[in-house]
Amino acid sequence: MIPKKEAIVKLIKKAVTSVPKDVEEAIKTAFKEEDNDIAKIQLKNIIDNIELAEKSGLPLCQDTGIPLFYIKINPSSSKVEIKKLEAVIEEGVREATEEIPLRPNVVDPITRENRGNVGEKIPIFHYDFTEEDLFEVTFVPKGAGSENMSRLAILNPSDGLEGVKKFVLNTVEEAGGRPCPPTIIGVGIGGTSDFSCFLAKKALLRSLDKRNEREDIKRLEEELFEILNDTGIGPMGLGGRTTVLGVHIECADTHTASLPVAVNFQCWAARRAVLREKEDGVFEIV
Repeated sequence: MIPKKEAIVKLIKKAVTSVPKDVEEAIKTAFKEEDNDIAKIQLKNIIDNIELAEKSGLPLCQDTGIPLFYIKINPSSSKVEIKKLEAVIEEGVREATEEIPLRPNVVDPITRENRGNVGEKIPIFHYDFTEEDLFEVTFVPKGAGSENMSRLAILNPSDGLEGVKKFVLNTVEEAGGRPCPPTIIGVGIGGTSDFSCFLAKKALLRSLDKRNEREDIKRLEEELFEILNDTGIGPMGLGGRTTVLGVHIECADTHTASLPVAVNFQCWAARRAVLREKEDGVFEIV
């Protein structure tokens, strides 16, 4: 079950030097459909950047993010196995920092002392315990430019769906060009304050061709996609048709007297990669 350190390094390199095909295709489609000359230049620069990073094996962006790992694992796994897995991942992050290289982004929040990319409670590990015979590690490097634009609101239940839409729109308009649009917007609705933030970030793991399975939430994703692109913020905040590449929403039931809503931004460099164990025990990276 536990991959070797070298596999973690390869996983990290795949993520930071390329974008998933769904994101690349969405950017190329935006370029074809764009009729604003300045926006077209920005999108062409992004496409060139993607191609250059893949060719050179160097990071897409100088901000190689905070390391986040989403792990799907069978609940029969022991605490010892999980601790071993985390230790291997931490070693992989350290080696990747030197080898790729990654920018050392992790600091103590009080003293600002630099820790490299492994520090107190970093990397961040999220576990999804599944009854399936499945082991999967998704690596997501989260940069500060987009993360710093995250917002949380605890709305009144009476604000309803219109209040949710207004909050998301205001958040994107306030952010402007700072999160390096075109962005992908993750929205978490319900739960508690902390859980709505978790849902907003988790929503960003979904590929752009996948909508929420609930029909009413799917319609809300599509409506917000149109509303946000109508802002005209455009690529890099310089105007144009494409402000967002997608809107993904995740929901949880909530308290009758509460309506938490969180928004999480993912810049155009929507980096993610998956390490998966195949039936024969060999690991593949996709």
